[in-house]
Amino acid sequence: DAARWIAASHDAIGRPYALVDKRHARLLVFGADGRLAGSTPALLGLAPGDHALPGTGSKPLSQITFEERTTPAGRFASEPGRNLSGEHVVWFDYEAGLAIHRLRPGRSEAARLQSLATATPADNRASLGCVVVPVAFYESVVEPLHARGRGVVYVLPETQPVEAFIAAQQLAAQ
Repeated sequence: DAARWIAASHDAIGRPYALVDKRHARLLVFGADGRLAGSTPALLGLAPGDHALPGTGSKPLSQITFEERTTPAGRFASEPGRNLSGEHVVWFDYEAGLAIHRLRPGRSEAARLQSLATATPADNRASLGCVVVPVAFYESVVEPLHARGRGVVYVLPETQPVEAFIAAQQLAAQ
């Protein structure tokens, strides 16, 4: 299991980390000590897939196609920051414009809240690729652990076994 491997290998290098389980549409957040701080349903990229298409992050939002709206799998160095609206986010792929952030108010808020509340992850495909979580979870769990400095975000694949992902991470670390 990925969480056990991260803790046992100390791959997060003593930093807080987050684990995005795309198959179950969940975000798990861990402190630098490896202890689980919290877990929540999350909204993910509208399109299935494990790779970001080059150039997506530089496009205006209205020009991002369905196929480009993925949450890519991988290990990402994260850092706190602000989006174009000044909202606090945790960037995990700045060039692609991908972050963990709170659910934003607006036209789609009610539908997104409903998706987060259902028991099935099938309807949690609703973002441009960011990992979107309930406001209370972001403010009470994500922000306190990831607002002060760098961390690590692991996004598990949905198209390959998690064991293959872990093996690839172990090779990259050598």
